[in-house]
Amino acid sequence: MSYTVKSLSEGDRELIAFRIGDQEFCVNIMSVREIRGWTPATAMPHSPAYILGVINLRGAVLPIIDLAARLGMKPADPTARHVIIVAQVRRKVVGLLVDAVSDILTVTDEIVQPTPEISSDLERQFARGILAIDKRMICLIELEALFSETESEAA
Repeated sequence: MSYTVKSLSEGDRELIAFRIGDQEFCVNIMSVREIRGWTPATAMPHSPAYILGVINLRGAVLPIIDLAARLGMKPADPTARHVIIVAQVRRKVVGLLVDAVSDILTVTDEIVQPTPEISSDLERQFARGILAIDKRMICLIELEALFSETESEAA
């Protein structure tokens, strides 16, 4: 087998796109450590509603975040079709429950449009922009904005 590696030009960045419900989101691929199938999580008492619990990931305890609930959407009802995006947020590794991973996108900064003023405060808090690609509207999420410093430290 042979693989071709496309080199990124100056200003290009790679994003991983995923679905939650009928909406698409993306995050910087450099934050993503792996993508794995859904594994039931062990609930943790007194944790925020968007934390489904923890799983054992090769001997490490990995908190699983229901990204839909964290974004203010209807909480997920995880099935075998859901996936967990294992991502680095600051100095911690977390699992983000999403419906499906859809794409790896290579974009330039010019493609990222500002978040509309009509967006909710919550959306403006985590959204770093909107990408209009192939008749799709994809919201670029800044993972660090989803969790406060203290939440990230507790995870």
